[in-house]
Amino acid sequence: MVESEKTKHTCLHLEISGADPIFVKGTWYHSRFDISVTDGSFTWTCNATEEEQPNSVYGFSDAIEGSKRLSWTFEKEGTKLEWRWKCKPSDDSKKITVRILDFLMEANIRLSEEVVNKTRSFEKMKSEAERCLAQGEKLCDEKTEFENATYAKFLSVLNAKKAKLRAVRDKEDSVRAVEEEESTYKAESFESGRSDDEQSGEEASEKATSSKARGGKRAARS
Repeated sequence: MVESEKTKHTCLHLEISGADPIFVKGTWYHSRFDISVTDGSFTWTCNATEEEQPNSVYGFSDAIEGSKRLSWTFEKEGTKLEWRWKCKPSDDSKKITVRILDFLMEANIRLSEEVVNKTRSFEKMKSEAERCLAQGEKLCDEKTEFENATYAKFLSVLNAKKAKLRAVRDKEDSVRAVEEEESTYKAESFESGRSDDEQSGEEASEKATSSKARGGKRAARS
């Protein structure tokens, strides 16, 4: 039994009929106690507090002839009862001590192995997490690089298409300007020729009229 100023600890090995043995560890406080039970594979706990049994008084006191008395009070159906369990001195303290130490050693070994296994698992998970993080950062960088390259290529193609469109537009504008200029020139030439023809016709008409007038005058004189 390991003792401290405020608590007492006990460890019990129980042989259960038709089942594997269990180990019971008790921690005794001034007004409550805790019990932990294990069969090597599973564990159970019991926290005996005043919330479970209000106004209970727990004790582990000296009795006659070196014995100990475990007791606590509880209330049932309105009646306050006291439970007592007398613990006698063992016939072979050395044997009991060895069994308790064996249990504690085995428990310590199991806990140590569990700590080692959990530490290894943690280190493995940490390494895997770091690897995944590095891979994720690499993929992110590659994605950014790919997006930048794709965007640059897109801009290059877009600018080339814009340049081609501008060239086609400029060519069309140039052709349209030449056509408009030629059309204007032809229209002006046509109007100029028409004016000349009309002027020549008018002059010929005037000459014919003048000749007829002179002919008429001559006939009158005769």
